[in-house]
Amino acid sequence: MSYTVDFKDVSTAGLESSPVVDALAGLRANEARYFMNKYKHAFTVVPASESQENLDYVNRILKEERGIEFAAKPLETSRFQVENIQFTYVFYEDGLAVNVMYTVDDPKKRAVGFKLSEGMEIPKELEEKFKFARQKSKLAGTIRGSFFVIKGEY
Repeated sequence: MSYTVDFKDVSTAGLESSPVVDALAGLRANEARYFMNKYKHAFTVVPASESQENLDYVNRILKEERGIEFAAKPLETSRFQVENIQFTYVFYEDGLAVNVMYTVDDPKKRAVGFKLSEGMEIPKELEEKFKFARQKSKLAGTIRGSFFVIKGEY
């Protein structure tokens, strides 16, 4: 069952098992606010148990591009297209959010982004491989983020 993320009244629905549940809910709401403000798109999520195709897509890109396989349990996913960009998100129980930004018509603008919820450790799969920049958010506190450019076709 899909759920439209409300960034005005932040809910932890679907994320309750996370040890950083409030920060992860804030991070998810921060993404929802971004898409509403920039694209007028309502950000909806689906339980990971109901969206294996989205998980397989993100996992394939992570494995083939960088050899990354996360041990953390995926809780929710989201997949949609705005303008010429396909976005796929996975929110993990440990507080990690992974997003794939894939332009339909420009192979130079394709990337995987990582965002860490406030209070979580850097996942061992990303340690020493990425540098994380800090970003302040009213909804999510301090978000640490990094990314890499996708070279293959997916």
